[in-house]
Amino acid sequence: MSTGALYAIAYAALSAVGGLIGYAQARSQVSLISGLFSAALLLVGAWLWQAGVPSGAGLAMGVTAALVVVFIRRWMQTRKAMPAVIMIVAGVLAFIGMGVSLVGGQ
Repeated sequence: MSTGALYAIAYAALSAVGGLIGYAQARSQVSLISGLFSAALLLVGAWLWQAGVPSGAGLAMGVTAALVVVFIRRWMQTRKAMPAVIMIVAGVLAFIGMGVSLVGGQ
């Protein structure tokens, strides 16, 4: 399996778990739906990437970048570190890992 797809899968898992935790703690249906939807898109991107479809990398990296932007805005509005900082740091690391994998052809 390509390294980039693995980064996408790991970030998908974090997104899904975050959505589930948001729902469990605050009964936030928005957190649940957005977390699971983002995870599903990341998994589709990883699957396509692994299958050699060029748009898979774009989908996975695009969703990751969008989530980083969303969580930066949320952090700036609320000044609450959790879960924003974890999603920002993990997203940036995943994006870099995907980019390195893409450039390296893995």
